[in-house]
Amino acid sequence: MPDNSIFIGGKPFMNYVTGVVMQFTTKNADEVIIKARGKFISRAVDVSEVASKRFLDGTVGVKNIAIDSEGFKNNEGRDVRVSTIEITLAKKL
Repeated sequence: MPDNSIFIGGKPFMNYVTGVVMQFTTKNADEVIIKARGKFISRAVDVSEVASKRFLDGTVGVKNIAIDSEGFKNNEGRDVRVSTIEITLAKKL
């Protein structure tokens, strides 16, 4: 399976946009999955919008959006749930 997932975190915004664009242009990926958790969800949405509308201008669109939540233990040992999102961008036929 090709590694076409981009995990959104604390790096500069344009790093992620460039990563998405590079997957479609230089690696010729048919689809790219943008993944984020918690406070980075809004950034993932922004990255997908900027990449598809401004840089790939209509050649790529949102194929699927999956939302979920996952639980883990935080530093104090308490159970915490955090929301997750996966935005699949795909080339338009």
